[in-house]
Parts: sequence; C-alpha cells; structure tokens
Amino acid sequence: MTFQFESVAGSPVLQVTQSEVFDLIRDDVLLSSSLWANIALAGLSILLFVYMGRQVSSPRAKLIWAATLMIPLVSISSYVGLVSGLTVGLIQMPPGHALAGEEVLSQWGRYLTWALSTPMILLALGLLADVDRGSLFTVIVADIAMCITGLAAALVTSSYLLRWAFYLISCAFFAVVLYALLTEWAAAASAAGTDEIFDTLRVLTIVLWLGYPIVWALGVEGFALIQSVGVTSWAYSALDIFAKYVFAYLLLRWVANNESTVAGASTSGAALADD
Repeated sequence: MTFQFESVAGSPVLQVTQSEVFDLIRDDVLLSSSLWANIALAGLSILLFVYMGRQVSSPRAKLIWAATLMIPLVSISSYVGLVSGLTVGLIQMPPGHALAGEEVLSQWGRYLTWALSTPMILLALGLLADVDRGSLFTVIVADIAMCITGLAAALVTSSYLLRWAFYLISCAFFAVVLYALLTEWAAAASAAGTDEIFDTLRVLTIVLWLGYPIVWALGVEGFALIQSVGVTSWAYSALDIFAKYVFAYLLLRWVANNESTVAGASTSGAALADD
C-alpha cells in the first residue's frame, strides 16, 4: 500500500483514506482482536449493569449506577470508532524518535474514550466516598486535562521533545488525581462508611492507571521499545478491561448489596442529585 505526503506549513502530513486504515486494522489479527474483545465485553457489561441496577432506588446510589453505566457505553462507542478506522490515523514520527521518518498507526481515539470514561469512574468513586463538590470538580477537570495533554503527546509530529513535554504535563495532572485518591478521598470514604470497597477500588484504579503511561513510554508513541502496534493495543485493551468493566462490576455489586450505607452517608451526594 502506497501513502502520499503533502507539505503543510513545511511539515509532511500523511494522506490516507479511512478505508485504507480500516483495511490495515482488519488485516492485523492481533490489533483487530484487541478492539473487538472490548466491544464484546462492553456490550455484555451494559446488559449486566442494567440488570444489576434495576432495584437501586436512593438518589445517591442511582447517581453512582448512572455514572458507572456510562463507562461501558462510552467504551463501546469508542471501540467501534477505532475498529472502523474513524478515530485511527497514520502519523510520521519526528526526528529523534526511534522510528523517525516512519509512519505509525495512531489510535488517537483512545484518548477521547479516556477523556469521557475516566471522569465517570472518578465521579462514581467521588460519590461513593461522598467527597465535597469542589474536590470532585477539581479532580475530574485534572483528569480530563490529563487525557487531552496525553492526546497532544501522541499526535505531535513537529518535535520529539514536545511529545515528551506534553507527556510530562499529562503526568503532572495525573499526580493531582493520585493525590486526591490517596489522601482526601480516602478520608471522606472512611467518614461515609464506604472505605472498605473504596480502598479496594482505589488500589485497583491506581495500579491499573499507572499502566497507561508506562505502555505509552514503552510503545511506539514513546521510546518504541515495543514496536508492535498490536501488542501495544492489547496492553491498552487489557488495562481497559480491568480498569473499566471489572471496576464497574465490583462497584455496582457492592452498591446493590449495601444501598442503605450509600444512602445513609452525608447528604452532599444527594444534594448533587437534586441540583
């Protein structure tokens, strides 16, 4: 397959049709399977979570359930976009990169998924811990900024140094999220009586979320120590499976079995539902 380059403001831009990208994904079994596996699991999760939430009645528990249900709903939409080639493209790596001058398949749509799904994870965790709205807003904004700057790191082709600059900025926003989960939110969960499940979900979230920047750094977007796009894609997909669907299942199961505890915590979560 031949690709053409055109000069835009002195920088080469790879011209490729969506159909050609779709063919590249379809012909790479490792890559395509990493996407279809998440589509299937997201679909099953949606059905399961709807069933699990059928008897949830308190306002705070309903908010947690709704936020959690959005996680697979966003994911299935995003992964369909990826497998269709809609949110995938080819970019040419800048000088200094291990693959400098070569075109690399960029799954930039993943960052859109994370920018929409990870705030729902944090919203559910924040409601579970019954944190104040100011903290909840700050952490969610930091999370979205983390995803957007991560997208910038993945798409910058003008400078290898700037790719890493955006990566470090993204990690700085991530540090804000980690700090809240480890300190203020943990204390709030203890006061709300939900600390047992919150601690489990917090550990799961922190450990898995740390995997994303590690995969970025090791994969084709970073140092390219792993040059297989299919392997990198499976690494991201595996993290998504546990960070989203397993996380959501554990949370909803606990909420369904302990709704009185959720409803009996302080009223900040309920107040948010009434606004």
